[in-house]
Amino acid sequence: MRKENDLQQKVLTTIQKYNLIQKKDKIVIGVSGGPDSMCLLNCLFCLKEKLAIEIIVAHVNHMLRPEAEEETKYVQEFCQKIEVPCFIKYANITKMSQEEKLGKEEMGRKVRYEFFEEVAIKTNANKITTAHNSNDNAETVLMNLLRGSGISGLKGIEIKVKKGNLEYIRPILECERIEIENYCKEKELDPKMDKTNLDNIYTRNKIRNQLIPYLQKEFNPNIIQGLNRLSELAGEEEEYFKEIVSQTYETIKIGENEKEIILDSKKFNNLPKVIKSKVLIYTINNAIGTTQGIGKIHIEDIIKLCENNIGNKYLIPNKKIKIFINKGKIFLQKILIST
Repeated sequence: MRKENDLQQKVLTTIQKYNLIQKKDKIVIGVSGGPDSMCLLNCLFCLKEKLAIEIIVAHVNHMLRPEAEEETKYVQEFCQKIEVPCFIKYANITKMSQEEKLGKEEMGRKVRYEFFEEVAIKTNANKITTAHNSNDNAETVLMNLLRGSGISGLKGIEIKVKKGNLEYIRPILECERIEIENYCKEKELDPKMDKTNLDNIYTRNKIRNQLIPYLQKEFNPNIIQGLNRLSELAGEEEEYFKEIVSQTYETIKIGENEKEIILDSKKFNNLPKVIKSKVLIYTINNAIGTTQGIGKIHIEDIIKLCENNIGNKYLIPNKKIKIFINKGKIFLQKILIST
């Protein structure tokens, strides 16, 4: 095999290893025009006959930089050349972020993913792929570590995630940035470089441009590989715990309906603390469909309430759920918001 095909083979191996793609999949590829997304697009284009898939490109112009129009034109022309459908969205991220009171980075991400899903629905695609690589994953692990994340945060970027009828996949997650840049040179893709990646205003850019190079120089030149190993191990542990928590939930659940979930308090109190925490998070998510606004302190308070088994007290960790004890039972009740 020629050297120029090494990365394509690596991507194919990743696809097969994690069962990311099946025959007849219709995949929307998020393409910015940068090295990562152009590498992903070219790889999947070169492999599409072998994989028996159909690919579509979705590109968002954030209207943040003068060169954004040049990037949009580049993506359009590349797609025309390889005869791949290309959908374009213009979004005034500055204006939108002010209106919705979100940071530009967060607003941009929200708009991109909404557009990818919109294109997927419009074209009857069943998968969306983004160009996250192993460097991105290492940065995410470090960022979560600095925020005091648990095991869930240390698993970093998931290689595939189900969202409703759609599945997000990341076929180049096991490729390093240097491999991607070399691939782009070998294939003469001439990707466009986003200069804001050099701007150290954002936390991720500081980690990418300052912290990781420092760690590589002073502590471990293979820090990217090390963080990705940590990510993989954390992911394996998380999968193991998911199975244990699901089984435990079924053994301690007394009742479940649209309004509430009821657990056996004696069985719950006999669980190890780490399982108690995870079972509560799992149960709250089952009850109200989210754990947003539920922090570590709320979970600890709920565990104390259950251990004390006091019947006249209750907790409302967020505006959607009420938790109380009554006659040896833990009630997690959905709060109905009147309109």
